Amino acid sequence: MSYQVDLQIEADAAGVPDPAHFEEWVTLALRGRRARGEVCIRIVEPDESRTLNRDYRGKDKPTNVLSFPFDAPPGIPVDLIGDLVICAQVVHDEAKEQGKKPLDHWAHMVIHGTLHLLGFDHINDDDAEQMEALERELLARLGIADPYESA
Repeated sequence: MSYQVDLQIEADAAGVPDPAHFEEWVTLALRGRRARGEVCIRIVEPDESRTLNRDYRGKDKPTNVLSFPFDAPPGIPVDLIGDLVICAQVVHDEAKEQGKKPLDHWAHMVIHGTLHLLGFDHINDDDAEQMEALERELLARLGIADPYESA
């Protein structure tokens, strides 16, 4: 198995985990679901997150993580799974508001986003239940408490 993370930090790096953490979290989410692949993670400021969220989701505010799956044209062998865009300030603020350890919340956002790249979603209740159960299982392997349980 071969997984690669291309980390691009375009935001204030204070509080952003080191690259090894991102690789660990992406690998955990992909293992057993994809034999190989590359994920690009871009850490951004609120303005960039807001613009992308508005343009692609119709929501005019910054958000924690956006997932952009990549579908290669037929016959083109590419290992790119997709891109994650994570707003460092939103992740930091949410961790504080929710009483979570910042590193735990970062892990959750990366795993959550990576699962979206693999096609998991939470639009309807059944899909949300399946995705959240998988997130809980993966985070528990890291010793992280249920992120959906109220603090």
